Amino acid sequence: MNDTACTAQQKYLLLSAHDYRSPRKAGIHFVASELAKMGPTRFFSLRYSFLSRYKHDPRLSLDDQANKIVTHQGVDCYLWKTLIHPIRIRPFESLMYHLYSFGFNRVLRRWIRESDVIILESGVAPIFFDLIKRLNPCAKILYRASDALDTIDAAVYIRNTFARIAKDIDTIVMPSKALADSMPSTHNLAFVPQGIDYSVNEKANPSPYGEGIHAVSVGSMLFDPQFFVLASKRFPQIHFHIIGSCQPRHPDYGNNVSVYGEMPFDKTLPYIKHATLGIAPYSSVNLPAYLRDTSLKLTQYEFFGLPAICPHFIAADYPSRFGYDIGDEDSIAQAISRALNPPQPFSKRTVLDWAQVTARMLAPKQFSDTEVFA
Repeated sequence: MNDTACTAQQKYLLLSAHDYRSPRKAGIHFVASELAKMGPTRFFSLRYSFLSRYKHDPRLSLDDQANKIVTHQGVDCYLWKTLIHPIRIRPFESLMYHLYSFGFNRVLRRWIRESDVIILESGVAPIFFDLIKRLNPCAKILYRASDALDTIDAAVYIRNTFARIAKDIDTIVMPSKALADSMPSTHNLAFVPQGIDYSVNEKANPSPYGEGIHAVSVGSMLFDPQFFVLASKRFPQIHFHIIGSCQPRHPDYGNNVSVYGEMPFDKTLPYIKHATLGIAPYSSVNLPAYLRDTSLKLTQYEFFGLPAICPHFIAADYPSRFGYDIGDEDSIAQAISRALNPPQPFSKRTVLDWAQVTARMLAPKQFSDTEVFA
């Protein structure tokens, strides 16, 4: 397809292993919200089954709504629960993905037929490309590369499928130019960075904190509890707040560490806005370069003007970030001290709002800042 839709009214479909109703938000949720303002929008959630309970899938709270169409905040949602879903068991892995790719679900097939624009998120969604082309060859297909498939250790079947179909996708949307090297196609790439909902500034009140210095960590990706073991002892005057790490309280945390469970996105905002420091305590140095640009929590820290403390590799040359060596107490202490007393004021980077992000995804050629190789 083409920038011209086959029908007068645009209908949007997103295929993802996220669910639009989940309390934890990723970029794809905000894109869906913007699309819902423009036309009928549907969010189909993949790779969920009876096995998911053993993987602590964050969608388990929605299990009673599986295999039902539920409208949530203006978006039609469907969590496709199967008996089993494709898992990494050789030699059956590729066969399982191949069978799954036929999409034997009447809602999925109907929504594909009725859609003008279909967005596939990196992960399992690309395996449905052939099904989409059979059922609705007129649909415009976008691929949102939230992660490189090698980085998330996607199944060989998914990687092989993506390598085959990449050139035929209308637009491959990358939130970081560093992802370009992992793409098997170049003519259809578009750079569209992470966005922010500017209204969060109004939603992020009042402060949940008392007096003093407060540092916050949000999320569970490669969470390193040792950071807080070391930092809490070294800085007893700082109150550290850990939200949604998916790990129990470490026995060696100081009394100045508060641990919170999974928290709806909106409830995390006051903890970020009113903190003194933001922390991204990644546990590995083997991180992809694109994470510097795509981390939603780092984007939020920057939007609210928080100095961010993270490993050197992620800090890179961002003036608002203060890097440390993982597991090195002195290095962590130096990063925190520099963040509390930065050598010079740093200016906030301009961040697109989600409406601007979505507009660039749908029509990248209309914007000069979406070029990858400029």
